[in-house]
Amino acid sequence: MNEPTRPVIEDAVEALADFYQTLTPASLNRLGALYAADAHFKDPFNEVIGVAAIRRIFEHMFATADSPRFVVTSRIVQGDQAMLGWDFHLRLRGREIVVRGVSHLSFDADGRVGLHRDYWDPAEELYAHLPLIGALMRGLRRRLSATD
Repeated sequence: MNEPTRPVIEDAVEALADFYQTLTPASLNRLGALYAADAHFKDPFNEVIGVAAIRRIFEHMFATADSPRFVVTSRIVQGDQAMLGWDFHLRLRGREIVVRGVSHLSFDADGRVGLHRDYWDPAEELYAHLPLIGALMRGLRRRLSATD
């Protein structure tokens, strides 16, 4: 199997970062140009294979989140893999929430994403902002913390 060259990966990472930072429901049509047909996507809530399934995740995001947007904060490229650091902004009950995470990406010989794995902490980044669960999470964190 041929590995993509560094310029191909760097271009693919830039295209993907631009895609996420300008993501809209209409731009979801570009997923097939960026992701391999059998791409594997995993995050704390989803694990799917294929562009159509990945698209459904983003359609669900747009249907359920207020003003969702990504800001890519860092990029690291090594071989046929990359890491993208990002902040995901959304509004929850009128408050802006920022979820910080990182995506591990692996590219095929054509420079399309074959593996996309998101790492972020839903307990800290999302659940803590919910009224009942948030209070429980903060109490648990205080109880388990080594610092006062």
